[in-house]
Amino acid sequence: MSTGSLRKRHRSDALFGLLAWLAALAMFFPVGWMALASFKSEADAIAVPPKLIFAPTLEHYREAFSSGFADFLINSLIATGVSTLLVIVLAVPAAYALSIRAIPRWRDVLFFLISTKMMPLAAGIVPLYLVGRTLGLLNTSGILVIVYLSMNLPLAIWMLRSFMSEIPQEVIDAVRVDGAGRVRELTQIIVPLVRPGLASTALLCAIFAWNEYFLAVNLTSTNSTLPVFLQKFLSFGELYTAQVAAVAVLVNLPVVLAGWLAQKSLTRGLTFGAVR
Repeated sequence: MSTGSLRKRHRSDALFGLLAWLAALAMFFPVGWMALASFKSEADAIAVPPKLIFAPTLEHYREAFSSGFADFLINSLIATGVSTLLVIVLAVPAAYALSIRAIPRWRDVLFFLISTKMMPLAAGIVPLYLVGRTLGLLNTSGILVIVYLSMNLPLAIWMLRSFMSEIPQEVIDAVRVDGAGRVRELTQIIVPLVRPGLASTALLCAIFAWNEYFLAVNLTSTNSTLPVFLQKFLSFGELYTAQVAAVAVLVNLPVVLAGWLAQKSLTRGLTFGAVR
């Protein structure tokens, strides 16, 4: 490669790197501004022009915890954690039956699963409410676990099936030649190979459950999740900019930490290069 081509390539790489940094900063700016506003007083948070130099305060975080943040946090952790665990436990064998050991008419099954996502949530809220009231599940974490499970299971099956479909056929043939049964094939071979897919699927389902608001606000009240807790600080009569920012930071922090801790497992490299 000539010197001119190398220089042109370096300039191109530098330009794309700069554009990537600008895009990242543009996406991070609202989040950073929200976190900054959470440490301001209400007067400083709505000041025009915006104040970059101010006396920080933790008053809004103390107000959030004194208003019952811990109770809503526990409910969110239960609803999100239990539903996500059940989704993965049910989705793994279902995806296995739709990819590695494909059942008859598996395409129809996949279409049926994805068709359940086509109905608007508002169309199903009345039946869900009536069933929950009949079973005594309203205003409990149990009904949220059930609806989040049904909400995320089709997506998880589709995602895990795509990961399992990428496993080289040579690996499957070698396992079957060794005489491995279906349980051993799934637990000792398939699951370890799609572990990055499991992590990304679980994280995505957990985010959907954690951020869900419509079902939570209609099926629960006092025993609800953090998005409903955040709504308590939104008022049409008064403006609580800094307070809402503080609660929003607390609501988003667990998801950000979970994504940061799972970032190494979110790659899909383990499914490639299995056969050398």
